[in-house]
Formats: sequence, structure tokens, C-alpha cells
Amino acid sequence: MATKVVMEALSPTMEEGRLVEWKKGEGDPVAVGDVLAEVETDKAVMELVARAGGTLLKQVVPAGATVPVSELVALIGEPGEAVENGKPAPADTRPEATVPSPPARPATESAPAAPSTAGRATAPAAPAAPVLMVPSTGRVKASPLARRIAAERGIDLGGIAGTGPEGRVVLRDLEGAPSVPRVAAAPAGGAPAPAAPAPPRPVVVRSPDGAPFTDVPLSQIRKTIARRLAQSIGPIPTFYLTTEVDMERAWDAREGLKALGEGPKVSFNDIIIKAVATALRQHPACNAWWQDDRIRYWHEVHVSMAVAIEEGLITPVIRHTDLKSLREIAAESQDLAARARQRRLTPEEYTGGTFSVSNLGMLDIDDFTAVINPPEAGILAVGRIVQKAVVHEGQLAARRRLRLTMSCDHRVIDGATGAQFLKTLKAMLENPLAMVW
Repeated sequence: MATKVVMEALSPTMEEGRLVEWKKGEGDPVAVGDVLAEVETDKAVMELVARAGGTLLKQVVPAGATVPVSELVALIGEPGEAVENGKPAPADTRPEATVPSPPARPATESAPAAPSTAGRATAPAAPAAPVLMVPSTGRVKASPLARRIAAERGIDLGGIAGTGPEGRVVLRDLEGAPSVPRVAAAPAGGAPAPAAPAPPRPVVVRSPDGAPFTDVPLSQIRKTIARRLAQSIGPIPTFYLTTEVDMERAWDAREGLKALGEGPKVSFNDIIIKAVATALRQHPACNAWWQDDRIRYWHEVHVSMAVAIEEGLITPVIRHTDLKSLREIAAESQDLAARARQRRLTPEEYTGGTFSVSNLGMLDIDDFTAVINPPEAGILAVGRIVQKAVVHEGQLAARRRLRLTMSCDHRVIDGATGAQFLKTLKAMLENPLAMVW
């Protein structure tokens, strides 16, 4: 009897997955552990692997479809085994064995799938008007969202220089990209009509059909962000604390580390993460989770850092942050951020944080309020470092200043508790030696 392949829960919070690409075609031989398809979860692109060997009899859902967890996506069985309407033929009524799902692993680059014939132009019986098509230019590295938008707009990805990781084409690369009109095949016996000349580039970019807008289906990560924001903003009684830090000594310390020219490049975000972890060790009341019927105070410090990716936001976790050196934090944060943008993090790398840091300083934001990532009880919003005139030691002077805003879950953190944490954090940033004392 054919074995059912179902959409597995590839991350702890996954409720549904989008089948990005089939790696095995119908009729292909399959061994246990072979990659059947790439699946976009709520956080990353993961691999759906085979739990049984045989032949892939049927792809029940097409590439691009979104499928709830535990729903049927394919059938594996013996060559020539009959299936009816995407289900095993009712020749055998033996109960199906339940196979446990092993840990998920991130998807890796693999050989290109065979090009689909869907959407290929066929010769019409009579001359047809030009139709928009995406030329086949071979395998182009592009994010799933960029591919989807390019297909909708008739954009040739092969002619676009990608600015994403490893030259990957991402959504921002499609801004202003012209669509590529191609002519449908000419009637039998006639020569194909030449492609129409490209029109002048318009000031306002319109969709190929002239529609005033384009609806883009939600990605899995955007659905999760929307759901978690609703869980955070509504039920959590949040208050905000803001302080301003003198960053002159931290600036000098970073310049000194840069001059050494050894090890990974240390960013101000790395310094702030290190200071946050050290301050959390001194203020465990802020290193906590709200658990509905209890508060969980963590004895370990795991700092989540917000990383902007093409389709939203993800928070990789630097575990045992307080026990790591600044050099170790810098190396790990760079690695996590790079793999987060490639959607190659494993679930254990973006879950289990005890406190979060979100930094928009590199985007010239002075200050902002960040949304708490439940069940964590606090998040620190970091603005840019800016030189301003301030009174320092009784004299007017230009000093580098930084604004920090802490969002606090009032069910866990009281005003004075959060203020004391910020006071300690400020002291460490204004005197970096305090972090290693």
C-alpha cells in the first residue's frame, strides 16, 4: 500500500507550510532520507524528506500551494501502483503506520528542478495578441517572494543583478525593473512576429495589465509576525522607559578594537548585546518569561537579536550571552544574521530567547519603541549614535549620544525594576571596562 507523505511541523510554531519547490518528480525513485521538496515555514525554508522508500507516485499539491500541517502532499509506493484522486487505491485496508517526524534541517542548494511546462505558450489557431511571459534563462538565485512577484509582473530574473546574499535576487531588486513582453507562437506555417519594442520607462510603475495595485499573498513568516503582534500589542500591558547614553568611551573602545585588526569586526550592536547580557545577570527580574499562571525567571541569559529579512523579521538567539566574550558574540551574531537572511536557520537557533535587542540605528532612526516578543518580558530598542551639544563636566561640548527605549511587560517588570536595569546598562556602556570587571 502507498505511503502517505504529509506536511510535517518543521518548526515548533508551524501551523502550515508553503511548498516552494518539488525536488522529486512523479515516477522518480525515492530512498529514505531523500529530499522531496523545499517548504517555507513561518521562519525559514526547510527540507521535507522521505520517511519511506519506493517511487514518488503522486504530487498531491502543486509547488506554491500552502498546506496545513498533517495534510497529504504526496504518495510513495511501488512502481505502477494505482492511486485514485490523489489517494492510495482502496485495494488494501491495512491501517497506516504512524512515522514520527525527525528534527527539521534547513534547506540547502540543490540541482535545479526540471522546468515545468505549465504556462508555456502553444500555437493558437488564429493570430493572437502578444502575451506577457517570463523568458526561461536557466536557474537564477532568487528568493521565493521575488520569484512570485517576477512571475506576476512578467519580469525576466535573468537580467537582474541580485543584491541579496550570494547575489540572490530579492524583492528590492525588482523595483523599476521592466516587464518583458513576448509574443505567442505564430500560426502553423507562419513566421513568429517580432517582439514589440520596449516602451519608454514610465515615471509611475504600473503592473503589466494596468491595474492600480497588486495583491501579494502572505508569506508564512508574515502570517506569523501578524499573529504574534496581535498576541503582544493587545493582551500585554506594556510601558516604555527611555534613557540617553554617552557613547564616547564605547566609541573609543571600538576604534581600539578595530585598530588591532584581529578577529571578527565588532559592531556597536555587539557591544550593546554584551552589555545587555551582563546587566541581565545583575537584574534577573528582567530576564523572565510570562507563563500565564506563573513567571519563569531564567538562570541563563539568551539574548535574541532582531534581524530584518526580505519578508519580515526574525530573532536569532545568542545563547549563554553573558558567558561569551565580545569577540565570540561578534562572530556568532554575524553568522546568525547572514543565515537568517538566507532563511537557513534551524528552529533551535531562533527560539528560546530570554530578552531581545532591536537596533535601527544603522537606518538613521533616533529612537523608537519595539514590540515585545512573547513570552519574553522585555525588549530594548536601540537608536543611532549622534553627536550633539550637551553639558559635560560643566562645559558645553559635542558628545556622541545614544537613545535606548525599553518595552516592559508590566505583569513581570515594574517601573522601578526596569529603570534599575537601564541604569546598570547605561553605566556599562558609558564605562565599557565595567563589562569585564
